[in-house]
Amino acid sequence: MNLKIKKYKDQNHVWPKQGKHILAQYNDDYIVVYQAYQKSLGRFAVENQFFGGEFSFKRMTWIKPNFLWMMYRSGWGTKPGQEITLAIKLKRSIFNDYLTTAVASSFSQSPLESHEKWKTTLTDSEVRLQWDPDHHPIGTKEIRKAIQLGIRGTQLAAFKGEAIIEIEDISDFVSKQRECANTQQLDSLLMPEESIYVPEDSVCIVNIGLDLL
Repeated sequence: MNLKIKKYKDQNHVWPKQGKHILAQYNDDYIVVYQAYQKSLGRFAVENQFFGGEFSFKRMTWIKPNFLWMMYRSGWGTKPGQEITLAIKLKRSIFNDYLTTAVASSFSQSPLESHEKWKTTLTDSEVRLQWDPDHHPIGTKEIRKAIQLGIRGTQLAAFKGEAIIEIEDISDFVSKQRECANTQQLDSLLMPEESIYVPEDSVCIVNIGLDLL
């Protein structure tokens, strides 16, 4: 596997316990985001290193930079249609563009002052933002919030290849770590190494409502 791996217990104690934070694996060129799909769609993406085949560019697709948030949503790769877990190295510049143009899915999470303006902006937006409770490996909610982004339209067209550095199938790794989570052997649980990601653009930080340490 091409991701950096580290024990969960060695990461958990340094992560913030509350607030809205982006936990992710990244470098100067990319940030890793996760998606879970049915086998045929996932295999096409890995074999071709872009999205196509049964993938619909007419719908919104959601990306998550936080591994444990993806595991909660996919049931550690056991939910129907989410058997293949993909780790996508997304160009960092494109991810930052998504953050800059994102519109919160709910008015309460939006920096816009007017509900009417938020509603109109949301309808026109091709990137949607949600802050949801992060989750412990066994599925319980954390106080800390995790981010997910919904992409559609011309913004999603970049998934045909322009946005992507690498797509990797990490389903076997997920399956092995699922056993540790299910049996609560958290001292043995491994996961991708993640640290706090802060965009350089202050406009972007304000737009997504990021909390700074």
